[in-house]
Amino acid sequence: MKKDPDLHPDYHQIKVVMTDGTEFMTYSTYGKEGDTLALDIDPTTHPAWTGGDQRLTDRGGRLSKFNKRFEGLFKG
Repeated sequence: MKKDPDLHPDYHQIKVVMTDGTEFMTYSTYGKEGDTLALDIDPTTHPAWTGGDQRLTDRGGRLSKFNKRFEGLFKG
């Protein structure tokens, strides 16, 4: 197999700054050596990790149709 130095991206150390200001060093292909990546959303603020607002929205009556079709099936 041919060795090509341009085959792989540059993998280097960067600083990541979370939304609460905490920082950590990691390796990434983002930017260049020593760059800072400031996050807008991270596990401390995103509802997927914090268990935040979980609502089902009825778009076009799909949820209502589902509930009507299977109304007695899931009750114990």
